[in-house]
Amino acid sequence: QAPLVQSGGGSVQAGGSLRLSCAASGYQYADYCMGWFRQIPGVEPEGVAAIDSDGTTTYIDSVKGRFTISRDTNKNSVYLQMNGLKVEDTAMYYCVACGGMTAFRALGEMTTEALRDYRGQGTQVTVSS
Repeated sequence: QAPLVQSGGGSVQAGGSLRLSCAASGYQYADYCMGWFRQIPGVEPEGVAAIDSDGTTTYIDSVKGRFTISRDTNKNSVYLQMNGLKVEDTAMYYCVACGGMTAFRALGEMTTEALRDYRGQGTQVTVSS
């Protein structure tokens, strides 16, 4: 079984909300750094949000105040609540286990190929105007 399994996502109109979930198995990943990144075809992926073992969270500027990353260690899961969605948020979203990274470091490094085996399967988020 894949270590990280995502759910949620879908299509919504601008201004709407979606919640992404990422359930981990095989290891207590949620106790450590977890993040979400997104990718649009032909564009480099970008880290969106991260939470580290101390509970520190960080976000890219474009989603601050709209997205919230959280986790439930009892469920070994991490979530991304997305409110006030914009057309430019349309992308494939992936969760990733980033180990011992701090949230700030993870925001820039979570897309590295070294963490490829610790990604969820991806879920599409489409925001229409």
